[in-house]
Amino acid sequence: MTDPLNVETEEEPRQLKFLRRLVTGLTAVMVCGLVVIVALLVIRLSNSGPQLPENIALPAGTEARAVTFGDGWIAVVTTDDRIVILNSLSGAIRQEITLTPE
Repeated sequence: MTDPLNVETEEEPRQLKFLRRLVTGLTAVMVCGLVVIVALLVIRLSNSGPQLPENIALPAGTEARAVTFGDGWIAVVTTDDRIVILNSLSGAIRQEITLTPE
């Protein structure tokens, strides 16, 4: 019987060495890519988002359907087909647009 500790090691074929290095490199690139994606998600999702004023008062009897934030203004689309533009600092109404049905 042969002793496994005394087995002479054969030289690996060149293609096998190349393949092993290629797989190791690909693994390293995938790990780095995953780290970058997780870091970008953490940075993006940790953003506090737009700041709302302390009090926003919509006209009486209206409910908000959608909200859009801009530089210095907030647009609120109401359920009664109006767009109310509010000042983003004070919450006061700057403009009101009534939508007409088609």
